[in-house]
Amino acid sequence: MVVTYHVWLGRVSGGVDIFLLISAFLMTLSFTRKVESGAPLRLLSHWLHLLKRLLPAVVVVVLAVLAGTWAILPQSRWPDILDQAWASLLYRQNWLLADSAVDYYAQDHSGASPLQHFWSLSIQGQVFVLWPLVFAGTALLSRLLRRWTGEDRALLSYRSLLTAAFGAIFAVSLVYSIQQTTTNQAHAYFDTGARLWEFALGSLLALALPYLKPGRILRVVLGWAGLVAMLSCGLLLTVDRSFPGFIALWPTLAAAAIITAGQSGSRFGVDRLLTWKPLVSLGDNSYALYLWHWPLLVLALAGAGITAPNLVQGLCIVGVSIVLAVLTTRFVEKPLREWHWPKRRAWRTAVVIAACGALLAGPVAVWQSRLVADEAAAASQPKELTPGAAALAPENAGKPTPDAKIIPAPAAMKNEWADIDGLCTDENVPSDPLLQGCLQNNKPEKVTKRIVVLGDSHAQQYMAALGPIAKSHGWEVVTLLKGNCRFGGESPERDADCNAFNKASAQYVLDHHPDAVFTVASLTHKEAPFETEVPQYLEGIKPFTDAGMDVVGIRDNPRFNINMPECVQKNGEGAAECNVPEQESLAGSSPLDAYRGKVPGLHLMDMSDFICANGVCPAVVGNVYVYKDDNHLTKTYVQTMIPMFEQRLLAATGWK
Repeated sequence: MVVTYHVWLGRVSGGVDIFLLISAFLMTLSFTRKVESGAPLRLLSHWLHLLKRLLPAVVVVVLAVLAGTWAILPQSRWPDILDQAWASLLYRQNWLLADSAVDYYAQDHSGASPLQHFWSLSIQGQVFVLWPLVFAGTALLSRLLRRWTGEDRALLSYRSLLTAAFGAIFAVSLVYSIQQTTTNQAHAYFDTGARLWEFALGSLLALALPYLKPGRILRVVLGWAGLVAMLSCGLLLTVDRSFPGFIALWPTLAAAAIITAGQSGSRFGVDRLLTWKPLVSLGDNSYALYLWHWPLLVLALAGAGITAPNLVQGLCIVGVSIVLAVLTTRFVEKPLREWHWPKRRAWRTAVVIAACGALLAGPVAVWQSRLVADEAAAASQPKELTPGAAALAPENAGKPTPDAKIIPAPAAMKNEWADIDGLCTDENVPSDPLLQGCLQNNKPEKVTKRIVVLGDSHAQQYMAALGPIAKSHGWEVVTLLKGNCRFGGESPERDADCNAFNKASAQYVLDHHPDAVFTVASLTHKEAPFETEVPQYLEGIKPFTDAGMDVVGIRDNPRFNINMPECVQKNGEGAAECNVPEQESLAGSSPLDAYRGKVPGLHLMDMSDFICANGVCPAVVGNVYVYKDDNHLTKTYVQTMIPMFEQRLLAATGWK
């Protein structure tokens, strides 16, 4: 289910949810039998044995992923993948992805991390630590209650206490999951707390199973109904943005129905299909298949430069995944599982685990050290070797840029957002909760001018120039920014959230009455028309100018269909695909021209001649990456524009 949905359908199948339920189901059967038979739990030995069984295949796959990363993926993606290699090894990948708000539903898997699928294994690993503690704690509580009461009533039985414990976990986690999925789904998807109810459901099923004795006909019905529901979940339900809330009850309850049906004793039962030898064999290799299929898919798509495989390409990916899964199971998992030497002493098992970890940790640490060194070497170059936008100044026209390393180094690219000092303070704090992300620069001792920046990330990127200029002039700058929400008057071309944010931002400006408002006044697009006016731009700023405030509107920068720094890393900075014709990036006539003279107090700026030149919008100018992705200017490049930016800002506004 998981492999098929990932490779061809680009949807969430519910298969991972079932996988989590089954792991808790089996674990509960095992521990309950141990406790009820009086066998010692030996938790440390259990955890060591589990790691020895799971970790070797992880190390083999992650090492292969690192080799594929080096060979196929651009350098700017290496640091994140190395961080995820550590997270996968330490079973905390889900938290790393949650913190970075990864979109697990993204249709373009070629841009995903080849280690992203380790999130579910990380959650499972965390529960493999937590659940045995629940079993042990409940066993201790059961003994203590019997000792204190001197009774051996069913109320105090181990199964009763376990049922109460897992029932409580199920209820609390499901409520939390529903709440988190509603308010912050991208984080909730990877949140262990939002997934615990799926494990708890598996445990409750294991505890109830001895008492569930459906007849033959009901077993047949349960089995087939469960299988149909399980396989159809991702097709029938629009699960995007809904998992892991109550919607995940569909696949998990479907799996519970199949398990309850069990051996039907009928030739018409679903167990006749599920005990088919090819399916059982596939199940024997399912762990390794899960490990291999996702990185092969991601690396294949990235290498081929496509966003989704066709039928034949998908079959090749699945076929290779199965072959590698069988080889991994046969030559890695099985030999280590059957190796007797580590079983004799716990410390021997620990040695095997440490050795496996070191096989991965060593190369990752060395590679990261090398990237840090390369980053430091690039950053330490003399400024004259990396002039950036200054290379396009009229006085430098025709002068060749000296050879040097391009900055920022790929490893530093993720830090190329413009810096803003911190949250708004004192009188700058907004009263509207929609504006709680309000940021400002450090307030000068003597404020000579107050400016509010409105808009989206394209307004934020210019803070890399406006921030330092403001500091030198004693200006206070407040930013009210929302991703993908260009400032303007209310328009049906924006979604409701953006319109509400812009309305709240406008009211903030009118209430605080700054000296000036800074905006981005045009809107670029990846496809034709490549640049247009901002919807309802003049209507949005007119209340400010009517109130006596200056408004600065700067022209937008280009957007592209490719990641520009990755293009350079793959093809070289001189490659034609990394130097896009200006007519495919910006409008031939600036949309800002349509605004001139219509609103007194609107001052227009155009920095496009320091972004594009000679009919081309290049990825690299003056040994500096112009873009950090397909549409955002790097902080480093904007900083090289500071002298020209300051000159044009003062000239446009008449400020001293």
